[in-house]
Amino acid sequence: MTDKNTSALSEKDGVLQPETTSKSSAENIKRNRRKNTSTEEFVMQIVAGNIPFLSRAITLVESTHPKHQEQANEILEACLPHANKSIRIGITGVPGVGKSTFIESLGKHLTSLGNKVAVLAIDPSSSVNKGSILGDKTRMEALVTDKNAFIRPSPSGTSLGGVAQKTRETIILCEAAGFDTIIIETVGVGQSETAVHSMTDFFLLLKLAGAGDELQGIKRGIIEMADAIVINKADSGNEKNAKLAKVEFNRALHLYPPKESGWQPKVLLASALHHQGIDAIYAMIDEYMMLTKKSGYFQQKRNEQNTYWLLETINQQLKRNFYNNPKIKDLLQQEVTKLESGKTTPFTAAKRLLYKHNEQ
Repeated sequence: MTDKNTSALSEKDGVLQPETTSKSSAENIKRNRRKNTSTEEFVMQIVAGNIPFLSRAITLVESTHPKHQEQANEILEACLPHANKSIRIGITGVPGVGKSTFIESLGKHLTSLGNKVAVLAIDPSSSVNKGSILGDKTRMEALVTDKNAFIRPSPSGTSLGGVAQKTRETIILCEAAGFDTIIIETVGVGQSETAVHSMTDFFLLLKLAGAGDELQGIKRGIIEMADAIVINKADSGNEKNAKLAKVEFNRALHLYPPKESGWQPKVLLASALHHQGIDAIYAMIDEYMMLTKKSGYFQQKRNEQNTYWLLETINQQLKRNFYNNPKIKDLLQQEVTKLESGKTTPFTAAKRLLYKHNEQ
């Protein structure tokens, strides 16, 4: 038998570690620092443009812990006087259209002009394990190192169309931190566009030319919401297809009724990879902002959005209260059992559950 002390697989005595390592000390200091941070300190640091504090405040906003939610609401209320001074741009398009590359190119153009840009990128969460890749920071390598840019990838969770439930509150925090341009990227074409449209000033739809879905693959509602359509990847021999697509979209846009804002949606070409057409796109957004602010539509739309999110928040809270009620949880399981045995209908079961909830 091989002696365990001479075997290549034998265990060796390790080096004894001190009782308190530098790593654990750092973690303890970090934990205590976060625990003792007051709302006033958070607000002061956020308004001063402290990015670590901004990130921590957003984490509080996204948390479901009651204490975190309470402090997050305090921070949001205190940040309101410093918010609402940005341009909010929503950008959507099917996967593969080049959203991340386009946003990075637009973001770098804006920072080169002296703007401060915050990108709120919503990553799709798995419907199975609720996990999220959160890969936008790796896709925007140039923008993530820009001192005048801030990228916050957030998992979409189970909220409407994949839009992170707390994105609107995050906008307020970013504005308070001095970011004058907020870009919100959606997961893709679907219900998420409705939610993003309800929290942005300018809504931009990215499309590809020659992909076979110029007009057929777009829902009417998304065209109606778009303030501009940008044909991306108009390069590498695809210029002719891009120009033809531009003509098609321009024809389609003129068939829609005029927008309440008085703005006529435009179609532009771009190559985000080669930074072509980006300056013209920002000039168009600037033109839109001047038009809507002069007419009063800009503030009218912001007011309507505030009302929408008031009602949406009430709906979310009522739903949360209903499902978190211990008595309702028990009754719900009973009604499900009745449904499975054919003793009731979904509608009758729902009425009974709502009636019991309203009694309390």
